Amino acid sequence: MKIEELLQKRRIIHRDPEIMSGVPVFVGTRVPLQTFFDYLESESGFAEFINDFPYLESQAIQALESVT
Repeated sequence: MKIEELLQKRRIIHRDPEIMSGVPVFVGTRVPLQTFFDYLESESGFAEFINDFPYLESQAIQALESVT
């Protein structure tokens, strides 16, 4: 199962053509999953993502737990 499919199944992310043209986003937001991965790959990392998007802390932790 792909990471995206797993995260959709666990209701962490979803796709909707009406939201961000169907790009996978965190449920209830317009924050793309790719933004999260970009932060993780950068020097700023997870802490900076949570600082910039504090309302996504729970979903971000669930996403990390799902892929590790």
